[in-house]
Amino acid sequence: MGVGLRVSATLAMLQCIGYRARNHTANGGPMQAENKRVQTGELRAVLLSFVYFFCVLAAYYVIRPVREQLSAAVGSTQLPWFFMATFVATLLLTPLFAWMAARWPRRIVVPAVYVFFALCLLGFVPLFSGYGGLSPRALGIVFFVWVSVFNLFVVSVFWSFMADIWSNEQARRLFPLIGLGGTAGAVAGPLLTRGLVGVIGVAPLLVVSAALLGVALVCVILLGRWARVHGARRHDVGHEAAVGGGMFDGLKQILANPFMRGMALLMLLGDCIGTVGYMLMIDYSGATFHDAVERTQFAANIDTLTNVLQVAVQITVTRWLLMKKGAGAVIALWALVSVGTLVATALSPDPYALAVWIVPWVVLPLVITRSLTYGMVGPARESLYTRVPRQLRYQGKNAVDTAVWRAGDVAVASAMNGLRALGMGVPGFAAFAALAATVSGVIGWRLARAVESAAPAAAAEMPPTR
Repeated sequence: MGVGLRVSATLAMLQCIGYRARNHTANGGPMQAENKRVQTGELRAVLLSFVYFFCVLAAYYVIRPVREQLSAAVGSTQLPWFFMATFVATLLLTPLFAWMAARWPRRIVVPAVYVFFALCLLGFVPLFSGYGGLSPRALGIVFFVWVSVFNLFVVSVFWSFMADIWSNEQARRLFPLIGLGGTAGAVAGPLLTRGLVGVIGVAPLLVVSAALLGVALVCVILLGRWARVHGARRHDVGHEAAVGGGMFDGLKQILANPFMRGMALLMLLGDCIGTVGYMLMIDYSGATFHDAVERTQFAANIDTLTNVLQVAVQITVTRWLLMKKGAGAVIALWALVSVGTLVATALSPDPYALAVWIVPWVVLPLVITRSLTYGMVGPARESLYTRVPRQLRYQGKNAVDTAVWRAGDVAVASAMNGLRALGMGVPGFAAFAALAATVSGVIGWRLARAVESAAPAAAAEMPPTR
């Protein structure tokens, strides 16, 4: 996909934000819920949140093509080992984050996460410059695992912070808009990589990524100050204090709390769909393209197409449906579209034939489900966390977004290798993922309805979804 399309998509998003900002300024009061979602006093914080998420995802997408190229080079049969290493790393880091959140206030914990990962990025620079003594394969494996952990933590902490400074009513209005910042970053990241890698090489890209995290850190500090003065939760007791508890509380909450069990199950089912699509795409890329440049370009094209579709969905569907009908309707619509795409792939006569433009049938489910997951399910899911206690927002949510997610990667990738050995091909895997999408849609609908119909204080004690 050409540079022009990525630029056009980014400009369209920024024009959308500018239109809303101008309407806010001109009217000088609360906007009509249907068309003008930013209300008086929120504009500065919304723009900071937008820039914050832009920088977080741009920092990731700048370095992601290097990881994707490695995956295609080794083939999907080796991914369970990579996923296992990533799962072990997240299992070690999740209790550490829970310990930090239990003992230190938000103004220390959230910035500390971004400082840590920025320093790690700078630490990789000499290794990529050939001064670390690691073989290319060893460096590639270490980098794959680290990038996978990095992505989960920086995004999870972002949404924990958002759920902590915005109310549920604000989340339903503003999260789709704030989510566009991440989408813009996901579009800009590959654009930066493609434009810079031939000029400065791979190692300096890590410095670019670290600089973006530095901007995100500034946004965190400014948003924290805004929330203490203007935030909807500023009068809550301990609204930014340490959440208390122990270092393993996040993992315990998944077992003990009905809401967290439901969110963990949704994560596992969504991860099943995503991992199936990812591994099928990796196999197609490895079999079709025979050098690193072609594989990297293909991965960048798929990322760009996915992100452009995500923008379109967020602007046209999510912004209306989440505010009008709530998270349950958004999740249900995602499930219906995902099932339809996966069934069409399973029934296609030739999965490797082109389905749409440059996308073959075997890759189409990844494009559709990933774009809708981030464009629809993401804002809907994160809005539910605004209704639960802070301890769940930081400890339980982080455990779900990291350890549970990577546990799903290991389980699904290993299962796919086993099913391959039994002769299962693309149609069978697509049907398997369609079943997961169906179950996920039903559970997500019921869970969202239970949370949104309960009083905020009682949301954490609601009965389990069956």
